[in-house]
Amino acid sequence: MTHGSLMLAIPLGGCLLTDNPDPALDIPASYRAGPKQPAAAEAALPSLDWWRGFRSRELVDLIESARAANLDIAAAVARIVQADAQARVAGAALLPTVDLNGSVQRSRSSQSLGSGTATGGGSERSVYSASLSGSYEIDFWGKNRAALRSAEELAAVSRFDREVVALTTVAATANAYFQVLAAQDRLAVARRNIASAQRVLDLIRQRLSAGTASELDTSQQESLLAAQKAAVPPLELALRQNANALALLIAQPPERVTIRGGSLRAIAVPRVTPGLPSELIAQRPDIRQAEANLAAASADVEVARAAMLPSITLTGEGGYQSAALKTLLRPESALFNLAGGLTQPIFDGLRLQGQLDLAKGRQDELLQAYRKAVISGFTDVENALAAIQQNTIRERLQQDVVTASRRAFEISETRLREGTVDLVTVLQTQQSLFQAEDALAQVRLARLQAIVSLFQALGGGWLPKPVEAFNVR
Repeated sequence: MTHGSLMLAIPLGGCLLTDNPDPALDIPASYRAGPKQPAAAEAALPSLDWWRGFRSRELVDLIESARAANLDIAAAVARIVQADAQARVAGAALLPTVDLNGSVQRSRSSQSLGSGTATGGGSERSVYSASLSGSYEIDFWGKNRAALRSAEELAAVSRFDREVVALTTVAATANAYFQVLAAQDRLAVARRNIASAQRVLDLIRQRLSAGTASELDTSQQESLLAAQKAAVPPLELALRQNANALALLIAQPPERVTIRGGSLRAIAVPRVTPGLPSELIAQRPDIRQAEANLAAASADVEVARAAMLPSITLTGEGGYQSAALKTLLRPESALFNLAGGLTQPIFDGLRLQGQLDLAKGRQDELLQAYRKAVISGFTDVENALAAIQQNTIRERLQQDVVTASRRAFEISETRLREGTVDLVTVLQTQQSLFQAEDALAQVRLARLQAIVSLFQALGGGWLPKPVEAFNVR
């Protein structure tokens, strides 16, 4: 077993991978973009209600509504009910089947011979019977137990699937809400820019009236003002579309949902560190889901292998049979029948071998899917950590750009009033400020979305619990 395989066993005490093939994973000791002190990192894993760290009451209300009413989550719960029922169906094969049989038969013999002449020899006869019959297949090779185990693992898959859907829904709700706030911030910036551009246009028109500006100067500023006004409708559309997306996530028609919103500047930035990579395997529900799928496939291999061996079946029937109803339950009317059977497949056109090969191929496919799920989990965390780091730096630098651009625009506007600056400089400082402020709003959105991605990549909001054994009822 490789070093990675030994580490894999640490976070998976009591996990599903017992008789499955070794995934041979090479688990890193730490994340490249994470903190260098693993002990400190372990203390800051995502809390179950990590979204409260953004300090937005409206966001908390939306997420709680989505967790309670989202239709995708409701569908996932329905799949759990189906999987549990299927497990009960699979478990029935481990128990004997017993049937109650009752019948009444009345018959009459022919009154004529072959020549067609009546003889009067016909008679009528009634037969009453009541019996219990039962059968039981001895699970000598463990085929039925393996089928039950496969169904139990698929029931666990459905539960992990529900957690994946819930986590995705929470992340989608947070991202849609932040996009609403970003659209509101960008709209506020656009309206401020429109007011500034209009103010500069009024100054240029005054200078035009005084003969110190040209029609070209006026047209250039009018073009800039029109461009700023044209930026508003797409932002309004984005605001409405993301508000409608939030309505869908909480299973409400858009007409009944009002999003107050606000500004990204009012959103707090929660602290989260990734912990150890080995913890991620138990923390993420999608990895546990892939693990359970692999366990079910391993049980299916056992079922296919056992199907090639002899099956032993015991059957029995006991009851009463009589020609008269009043004598049906007398001791002399009792009957019984006991039988045992053994069936060994000899030739089936390689059907059973094909089923075994199919099960093995499915097992190998799900093994690779499990390995990919683990590696994808590491990749998601690394990408989120890198995005948070770089967007934090970018936001700080972009804030400096906005501060410098605003100061340059204020100076150019003041000098325009004094008539000591050329209009090309004014146009350039306006455009620089407008673009810088809009870019800052987008960088803030990207940083918050990266934080949400990190919570999602770490499986935040889900408490890993041992999968309870399914009790056949």
